[in-house]
Amino acid sequence: MASAGAWSKRWIRPEVYPLFAATGVAVSICAMQLIRNITTNPEVRVIKEKRAAGILENFDEGKRYSQHGFRKFIDGKRPEIMPAVNSFFADPPKYD
Repeated sequence: MASAGAWSKRWIRPEVYPLFAATGVAVSICAMQLIRNITTNPEVRVIKEKRAAGILENFDEGKRYSQHGFRKFIDGKRPEIMPAVNSFFADPPKYD
């Protein structure tokens, strides 16, 4: 039991919490994408009967998969991470 106490003293410290949080977020994003692909991707078929069908010509399902809610949300926006900073340096204010 002494090794368990040494492990917790070494790794479970407040300085390590951001590392655990960042790793947890990354693993969550990967898991969400994996579940999304397995459940909704028209090209992924887990059930054996559906795999036997071969290539399907199902364009509506493919369009629904590719045009998901997040893509519709960012569709008309400019591809900028910090628009205020970009506009500040692109068009600096004129001081008289």
